[in-house]
Amino acid sequence: MSQLQSNPGLPRPATGPRLDRRLWLAWSLAASLGLTASGARAQSITATKEPAISDITQRTIETNGIRLNIAEKGSGPLVLMCHGFPESSYSWRHQIDALAAAGFHAVAPDMRGCGGSDRPQAIDQYTLFHLVGDMVGLLDALRAPQAVIIGHDTGANVAWQAALMRPDRFRAVAGLSVPFRPRPKLAPTSTMPRTADARFYQLYFQTPGPAEAELERDPREAIRNMLYGASGDAPRGAGTGPDLAMVPNGAGFLRGAPAPAALPAWLTEQDVDIYAAGFRRAGFRGALNWYRNLDRSWEMSAPFDGALVRVPALYIAGDRDMVVSFPGMDQLLANLKRLVPGLRRQLMLPGCGHWTQQERPQEVNAALIDFLRGLP
Repeated sequence: MSQLQSNPGLPRPATGPRLDRRLWLAWSLAASLGLTASGARAQSITATKEPAISDITQRTIETNGIRLNIAEKGSGPLVLMCHGFPESSYSWRHQIDALAAAGFHAVAPDMRGCGGSDRPQAIDQYTLFHLVGDMVGLLDALRAPQAVIIGHDTGANVAWQAALMRPDRFRAVAGLSVPFRPRPKLAPTSTMPRTADARFYQLYFQTPGPAEAELERDPREAIRNMLYGASGDAPRGAGTGPDLAMVPNGAGFLRGAPAPAALPAWLTEQDVDIYAAGFRRAGFRGALNWYRNLDRSWEMSAPFDGALVRVPALYIAGDRDMVVSFPGMDQLLANLKRLVPGLRRQLMLPGCGHWTQQERPQEVNAALIDFLRGLP
C-alpha cells in the first residue's frame, strides 16, 4: 500500500450517535477527489456531539489492482460490509457505530465503480470474481486472515459468493434483502421477466448508455426517487409511485409520481445529498456495469455449480421489499436452509422495504450483533 499523508485541512464529520451529515458529505467529497489518506495513516472523523467508542476514518486501500475508499471504525474481529445499488459505504452509517461499540472492527468500502473508489472503464472488469477478489484483497491489505462479510442488494450477492468461494477467508456471512441463489441452469438475463410491452429493469440496464443518460440527468432526483420508491413507505400499485421492477418499452427506469416533499423519517435530504455527490463525481456507469456482467459471471461460475454456503449465515429482509416478491423468490426463501446449511436465522421485518439496514437500523443492528457474538 502507498503511504500518502492525510490532509489536516479536511473537515471531520461527526459519527457518534448523532451523525453530522453535512460533515460526512464534505468528507465524501474529499474522498471522491482523492484527498483522503492511503495506506496505514488515515484522517480521523471525530464526534462533535456525543463521544463515540472510537473515531471513524476514511482512507484508500490498494486491493486487487485498484484502489477502494473505505470507512472504518473500532477494533476487534473484522466485519466487512458491502453496499448495493445505488449506494456507497454511507449506507452502513448506522451499523459502523453499532458494530464498533459492540467490539468489532467495522469496515465498509465504496465498492468498485462507486463513491471514492476506482472505476475501471472496461465493462468486463465488474464480474462477481472481480468484486469477490476486491474483498479478499481488502482482507490482505488490512492484514486480516478472516472476516465476517455482510452485504445488501448487489453487495449481498458479493457476500454470499465470497462465503461460497472462500470459506477459508470469510468465516460467516449475512445477506440483507437478497438471499443466496444457487447457480441457475440458464444465463440470468435469459429468464428475466419480459412482456410484449415491458422488460425487467435489469434488462434495461444491459445496454450501455440509456440508463446512464436517464440517471445522470439529475442524480439527486434519481436517487431520491429510487430510495423512496423501493422503501416500505412507498405505496404499492400501478400509478401510485415509482415502479422499479418493470420498464415499459420506450420508457425509462423511473416513472410515476416522484418521492413526496416530506421524506420518511429514516431518510433525510442530507442523506440524499451524500449519495448524489458520489454519483455526480463517479457517474452511474461503474455501478450499472455490475448488471452487465450477470451472464459473464454466470459463465465463469461453472466450477461452483451445486455448491452450498456452509459457513454460519444470517438472512434479513423486509416484507415490503420488492426483491422478496420477484418470481420464484417464495420457493427460494422456503428452501434457503437447504441451500445454506449454516443458516442460523431468517428474519423478515414487517413494513420494511428494500433498504433494510437504513429503514430498520435498530432491528438490523441487534440481529447482526447477536449473530456475530454467537460465532465461534
